Amino acid sequence: MVIKPRLKGGLALTNHPIGAKEFVKRQIDYIKSQDKYTGPKKVLIIGSSSGYGLSTRISLAFGTGAETIGVAFEKGVEGKRIGSAGWWNTIAFTEAAKKEGIPAKNFIGDAFSNEMKDEVIKYIKEEFGGKIDLVIYSLASGVRTDPKDGKTYRSALKSTKEEITGPTINFEKETMEETTMEIATPEEIKSTVKVMGGEDWKLWIEALSNANVLADGFKTVAYSYLGPKVTYGIYKDGTIGAAKRDLEHTADILNDYLKEKVNGEAYVSLSKALMTRASAVIPIFPLYAALLYKVMKEKGIHEGTIQQKHRLLKDMVYGNNRVIDDERRLRPDNLEMREDVQAEVEALWDKVTPENFKEVSDYKGAREEFMQLNGFDFDNVDYDADIDIEELAKLHP
Repeated sequence: MVIKPRLKGGLALTNHPIGAKEFVKRQIDYIKSQDKYTGPKKVLIIGSSSGYGLSTRISLAFGTGAETIGVAFEKGVEGKRIGSAGWWNTIAFTEAAKKEGIPAKNFIGDAFSNEMKDEVIKYIKEEFGGKIDLVIYSLASGVRTDPKDGKTYRSALKSTKEEITGPTINFEKETMEETTMEIATPEEIKSTVKVMGGEDWKLWIEALSNANVLADGFKTVAYSYLGPKVTYGIYKDGTIGAAKRDLEHTADILNDYLKEKVNGEAYVSLSKALMTRASAVIPIFPLYAALLYKVMKEKGIHEGTIQQKHRLLKDMVYGNNRVIDDERRLRPDNLEMREDVQAEVEALWDKVTPENFKEVSDYKGAREEFMQLNGFDFDNVDYDADIDIEELAKLHP
């Protein structure tokens, strides 16, 4: 089988297993080029297969030698379906880690379920030394079944105040076009908070604590995003914003809880705008990211996902260069939110049109990053080569 990219708007319908291996390798190579740092020894990453979670796992494993457990909901080869990008990322990471003697265990399934929590806790107790130092919560899901009542909730990317119309990038058509975000119903707001808020994070930490598997000084960090004024309609004033505020409130609750239990701490970390599989489908965001990339690259301060998470972990979570705001949020987005950066992005926002967006923005860089998330556009991968899908089907994370 020859695998070619197929897109639908900001969604990739195919991915390339060999490209995924290169995607992971380049991140590992970056970490190996950096100085080692002192960090946690035993880590659980909930949402470990792509984006922020994958980069975090790579930084910790190859930057500190940490043993990691990854939890992700991914699919492998099914008939002619090649499997998800996260499936191949996880296989590539695990192979690379084990090659260097770094233990890595994967749990593929529903992180929201009680069964998954029980499985992970059993593994920690019986095969992972009994205690963990760090939990990273980096889930990006649009659907969650509440384990308490069995009800399934679906998130909605909508406004909570007024209908919003703005420009975005369609990667499939390679065009800039108008998109409209509708007003959410109260039920949609509630559902989005149930899926993307802090409830499941809290359930995980409480389950781990009750099982007595948290080490003294344990830390937990949940990943989030705020963004600038041009994205406030989506994030701050949108259904996502309601969920993010719930996540931040949960961090404060967990911080007090962990301080008492294990002299621990809990934080929300606000990430820099980056192209991830989740962010690529959010209206307006791809255009903002492309404009931001242009400005930050010109200033020499652009970071990809691996650089961003490595700096967060090395300098802020386990270092002495912690950037934290008045609401107790870690701010590795501090370079993005610099006044000079945002002023230049806003100026470009006023100039960009459907005719000039590829020149005014770093469209090329944003699209390349999006394609590489799915294993495409690497200059050293032969995309005309025949892939043996039967051999691939034998591989498992």
